[in-house]
Amino acid sequence: MSLPFHRFAADLRYDDLPADVLRVLRRSFTDTMGVAAVGSTTELAGIARAGACALFGAAGAGAARMLINGAPVSPAGAAMAGAFTIDSVDAHDGTSPCKGHAGSAVFPALLAVADARTGQGRALDGAAFAAHLAVAYEVSYRAGLSQHATCADYHTSGAWTSVGVATAVARQLGCDGETIRHAAGIGEYHGPRSQMMRCIDHPTMLRDGVGWGAPSGVTAAYLAQSGFTGAPALTCEGAEAARFWADLGTNWRLVEDTHYKPYPCCRWAHPSLDAAQALMAEHALHHSDVARVDIRTFHNATRLAGRTPSTPDEFAYSIAFPVATMIVRGQVGARELDSATLQDPDILRVSKATNLIDDPDLTRISDGKRWAQVSITLQDGTRLDAAPRTPRGDTDLPLSDAEISQKYHLFTDPVLGQARADELEQLSGAFDSLNAADFARLLDLALSAP
Repeated sequence: MSLPFHRFAADLRYDDLPADVLRVLRRSFTDTMGVAAVGSTTELAGIARAGACALFGAAGAGAARMLINGAPVSPAGAAMAGAFTIDSVDAHDGTSPCKGHAGSAVFPALLAVADARTGQGRALDGAAFAAHLAVAYEVSYRAGLSQHATCADYHTSGAWTSVGVATAVARQLGCDGETIRHAAGIGEYHGPRSQMMRCIDHPTMLRDGVGWGAPSGVTAAYLAQSGFTGAPALTCEGAEAARFWADLGTNWRLVEDTHYKPYPCCRWAHPSLDAAQALMAEHALHHSDVARVDIRTFHNATRLAGRTPSTPDEFAYSIAFPVATMIVRGQVGARELDSATLQDPDILRVSKATNLIDDPDLTRISDGKRWAQVSITLQDGTRLDAAPRTPRGDTDLPLSDAEISQKYHLFTDPVLGQARADELEQLSGAFDSLNAADFARLLDLALSAP
């Protein structure tokens, strides 16, 4: 390891951040706030907020406001409620090599701690927050790669973001390198080693585990600050993990690996959605023309069957129904998150006529990428084949800034109103240049109730 992770976390400064790192962080800030806004309206988010108030209540100095809500709870409670809120709509940024997401954990955690410290008279500016955020992402991604390579089970993002959150929050609290080591170790040990494929096979509100990964990381940092020990974090310091940390500080995984989602559902469905949309447009088809849909994809994706989802959670972890939605409506956006979509007879017809095929070749090449191939058979027997493809939004097929903005406003304007949405977009998209007063304003916009 050329640079120990705890020295990287303790010593990183804003001036050390390359321009491409800052661009990713700005885009992720805006994108995540859009998902948080629409997520705040979900039943899942409401339950999480009620749970945070019941279990993590706090007031006065040291309390933190819950995301897009404003009610004060402890920093751990705000991190929990915020992570569940973002994760309730599967449209936030992610990392394909880690098969998961970091932003849904690190933003609510670091914003909660920033708000708590601001209330204690320890306000920070945007540049300081950017350095904390860079640490959280980079450590999360590398811990995730290490965990996937060394653990037999496929764990949720909460398992490895708890390490990144713990590391970054310990830095945020002013801890030294050795204390950061212990925070990471506590976060790793107590983080949720939740089984991702269980939630895919049986979709519920558990989602991607960040609802407990974020507060686990926050709690770990506060414990370490008080002298609680827990080092080493094996995903950061174990011998088998060393190869994932060898270029830390010289190469940025968050730049190479961060992707953005055009659709609010599991990333594994996205190449099929793009292919279906392209076939429908290229051949000027109406959904009534479609008799059958065949989707060849990698093995784990075939477990996202979901032909007749009955809840938003089942919708999020499906392929057949979102693809049918794209075929019928030409989009899978905010409108499609309405529960009425689940009862649409035209969508249900196409969904039930959709077949998922486990393709060994696509499974073999779906390593760090997600491949699918779609064929549509028409009522007259004509078969239309799309070429195999990977999702838009990856670094090789990036979403433009305009597409990120369009998605943000689609999610945010109906919840916050256009004026507040515009200001939140402006400040989040330039957050690292804000002085302490303007960053406090950004906190108000992100945390206050609609």
